Amino acid sequence: MIESVKSTRILIDKLFSLQWCRDNIVIPIKTEPSLPPAKTKLIIAIGNINYLATIGDTIKKRTESYECQYVEKNPEEIQELLNYASEERIISGEGLETFEYSDDSILESLKDDSGGQSDESDFLFDFQDLEEHEIEAEDLDLSQEMLGSKIQQAAAKILIGACRSNVSDIHVEPRQNEHKIRVRRDGVMQNFVSMPRSAGIRLTACLKNMAKMDTAERRASQDGKIRRSFENQLMEFRCSTAPGKHGEKMVLRILNSDTNMLDLDTLLSHEEIRKNFRSIINQANGIVIVSGPTGSGKSTTLASALQEKDNGELNIVTAEDPIEYDLGGNIQQFQVLRAKGQTFSQLLRTFLRQDPDIILIGETRDPETAESSMDAAETGHLVFTTLHANSAASSLTRLIDMEVPAYKLIASLRGILAQRLIRKVCPECSTQRPANENEARFAGIRQGTTLRHANVLSGEERQRRKEERTLCSRCDGTGYRGRVGTYELLQVTKPIQNAIKEGKSSDEIEEIAIDQNNMLSLKAYAIELVLKELTTLSEVRKICNTQE
Repeated sequence: MIESVKSTRILIDKLFSLQWCRDNIVIPIKTEPSLPPAKTKLIIAIGNINYLATIGDTIKKRTESYECQYVEKNPEEIQELLNYASEERIISGEGLETFEYSDDSILESLKDDSGGQSDESDFLFDFQDLEEHEIEAEDLDLSQEMLGSKIQQAAAKILIGACRSNVSDIHVEPRQNEHKIRVRRDGVMQNFVSMPRSAGIRLTACLKNMAKMDTAERRASQDGKIRRSFENQLMEFRCSTAPGKHGEKMVLRILNSDTNMLDLDTLLSHEEIRKNFRSIINQANGIVIVSGPTGSGKSTTLASALQEKDNGELNIVTAEDPIEYDLGGNIQQFQVLRAKGQTFSQLLRTFLRQDPDIILIGETRDPETAESSMDAAETGHLVFTTLHANSAASSLTRLIDMEVPAYKLIASLRGILAQRLIRKVCPECSTQRPANENEARFAGIRQGTTLRHANVLSGEERQRRKEERTLCSRCDGTGYRGRVGTYELLQVTKPIQNAIKEGKSSDEIEEIAIDQNNMLSLKAYAIELVLKELTTLSEVRKICNTQE
């Protein structure tokens, strides 16, 4: 048994890697001489023969000098063999009293483990936490797919193209006679490519394999994650599948892990709102809420606030679903795992036993989480969270609907920042013209004010201009490129607290905030962006839910 495990481990190290075998439920078992003598026969066990559709080419390239013979085995049996091969040793408690536990002995052990590949100066104790070196899991390089089969190359190119073209979501949609890929760019769905059903099914299977999903399961929804590096850049995709009428639909959400954009000065362009928001997040305790619909940039705003608060003197913990940004520094991030009972409310209870100063709850979606967050804020913690609501004032009524008592809102709530993302007008192909009477009335500006208008082309016009090579290279004929945020900040002052106590409606609370707190509404903020020629009135109408 020991010898067979040893030979298996040698084959794993020579041909594949232990992690690759675990990920793909594959293990090389043994070699046998062939008759007549030719290539040595390699016996490979695989958890599901169907996996060869996506990993077969990789195996062939790595075993060119062998003649492969595949046998299907129970996945649990393969995992058990891999565990034996990894030779995980558990040290018993006997003899531990002979070990030396001094600082010097710890450093010596670390140096010995480095195999002489590191300098003496690399090892030192740093009790001031002046610099932190984080050990991260190794990311698979996308070149693995780029060198694979044609369908793997297509999948890799789709992912790379999406990351480079400002796409937020990729939708692989089965139709009756074809598969279609659509993408969401700047918040709007756009057609991307069509293909035969057979190619679409293979592409979906390839993407599922990359996301570590069960490729054989097509009748149940699945969730997964693709994490790849390409040209020294990390790419992450949250994947979800659902069985539909014509087959399996797959949606990939691109998780933007670029922390360079996490800057409140960049996100909040209005100086007064930025100043007041910083005043709120710098309070010692209480709860701060960022509200808005899905995809409105709430997580980015809170991540920026946390990075600004991380000065090395605070214990900051987060519960997220999913973890979109690697915040680094001294911020500890935790993934919600509902399958294991690790929900937002459960993580919050755990956090409170770990001496936190600041807590981020990724989303408040149920009464238990809402009330627990308020309790944490009342006991001296600063809590950040997000909420799905249309405005800052309606966030209050949403919390009351979750059965949060009014007295807890008054005691704990410090402020609510509502936000939306609207498209930025293309500066290259857009035009300027004076506002007409209806536009002036809607925006509350003087008639004749010069505004910028997007040059949005129809599908036929875009194709014609593309052939003529007169299509705008910046926006591709959509009229817009990129997005910008519009915000409203509701500070919970005495008049707002009295309105909550009296049970006033969200409209009444909003009116009080505008009249007495000088709150700038989402619409008013967006109109300022229009006057700066960053966006158009057409985009403002969308967030106001009006078709005037």
